[in-house]
Amino acid sequence: MAKVESFTLDHTAVKAPYVRLITRETGAKGDVISNFDLRLVQPNTNAIPTAGLHTIEHLLAGYLRDEMSGVIDCSPFGCRTGFHLITWGEQSTEEVAKALKVALHRIAFDTEWKDVQGTDKYSCGNYRDHSLFSAKEWCKDILDKGISKDPFKREVI
Repeated sequence: MAKVESFTLDHTAVKAPYVRLITRETGAKGDVISNFDLRLVQPNTNAIPTAGLHTIEHLLAGYLRDEMSGVIDCSPFGCRTGFHLITWGEQSTEEVAKALKVALHRIAFDTEWKDVQGTDKYSCGNYRDHSLFSAKEWCKDILDKGISKDPFKREVI
């Protein structure tokens, strides 16, 4: 079985919330993609409940695209501690952290239910499992802690 980088990370050594570059890969035609770890809560200490995480996922899908170019996908970790962000190109962790901070602020303070995309049975595979209240509360908590551009030492942007 192929070795997966994320499973080699010492989850007891990181200090969430942070943005971490997992890998950069260059395709056969020279296109570069970057995979970032957007860790919102401390692993093995906390986890965002699924309804709140699901709503954050739907909102980050749009808000991150508003803040930075090249977003391919933003998908939650199964452990519910954060997200993978896949992008075209070579953004820095600081650039991504700044975009994430703006997106989380929008969720926490500016978003109303009508702003959440994909909340009906036609546009979401589990449309009943959303909570904007939970998403807002978790985003406020994450913002209060500050987002670091380094996973191992607090370099809050």
